[in-house]
Amino acid sequence: MLLADYFLERIAAENNKNISRISTPAIEMLTRYHWPGNIRELENCIERAVLLCDGDVIRSEHLPPSLQMIKKTETVAKRSLTEIIENKERELIIDALKKSLGFQRSAAKELGITERILGYKLKKYGIRPRYYI
Repeated sequence: MLLADYFLERIAAENNKNISRISTPAIEMLTRYHWPGNIRELENCIERAVLLCDGDVIRSEHLPPSLQMIKKTETVAKRSLTEIIENKERELIIDALKKSLGFQRSAAKELGITERILGYKLKKYGIRPRYYI
């Protein structure tokens, strides 16, 4: 992951993009992959993701199809639609908490929900906001 972060920082700067990090699901996909092309393949993968990314976070959909296929086969075989939606919702909540440094009010505002709903979701998914301070 150190190399991925290094490539992300360098390639984002070269392309005048303000991409701050890689999402948790994308990190999982990167770490599960066997990397037959080694460092050059990783660099190309990150470059592709930076070029496709239109926000400030690299997400799994920005990664090459070879990495996405690993996740898609596992997802289709093991997860229901409800589980997939809950996983995406959890990811968005964690991203908002990271951006807001754990402040629930700011995270709720970013997500377009009330603090009460955010509190309910935090409890539902077992997310601890203080972890993201």
